[in-house]
Amino acid sequence: MNIFYNTKGVGDVLLVQLVTNAFEEVTTETKGDITLIKDSKTGEVGALNVFGASKHLQLTDQGSVEVTQEIVESLQQILNDNEVDVKLEVDFTPKFVVGYVSSKEKHPNADKLNVCQVEVGEETLQIVCGAPNVEAGQKVVVAKVGAVMPSGLVIRDAELRGVASSGMICSAKELALPDPPTEKGILVLEDSAEIGAAFQA
Repeated sequence: MNIFYNTKGVGDVLLVQLVTNAFEEVTTETKGDITLIKDSKTGEVGALNVFGASKHLQLTDQGSVEVTQEIVESLQQILNDNEVDVKLEVDFTPKFVVGYVSSKEKHPNADKLNVCQVEVGEETLQIVCGAPNVEAGQKVVVAKVGAVMPSGLVIRDAELRGVASSGMICSAKELALPDPPTEKGILVLEDSAEIGAAFQA
């Protein structure tokens, strides 16, 4: 789940993204203060808008809103109050984690891309990376699927030149860290960084 609130750009509307994949065709359904955005083929709810959000929630963030247990419980209550039959299921695990590049192979269809296997704790992600300095054996920062980058980009499962990629290995600039290096490349962490742990800037 990703939540956005921007009173200047959008008005008093809370935008809630429930899935990261884009629907080819959408339909909408409004009940009270809630508008649901659904896949017109399957009926799956991919997002919802809460109108008059400040009536229901105390919101101070502008832009991306931190998804907490408290705000999810409040959203669920708003849905219930508006007779919307949607159960919110949220993954509270960190979306920016320490990863370990266990292998790197050249992309079969792109000279400047590499296909990396990256351990992030209990799972290993395949990530296509174009950074010139990525190497096996590095500890790196991984933005998992569902992460929202400082730029506003939402990380989704993707396919790059025919190869599946789940997540992104990040540079200091992409993470909006202070004084990032001028040369292109990912941020390489110290060997002491714990694989799978939440990345703390």
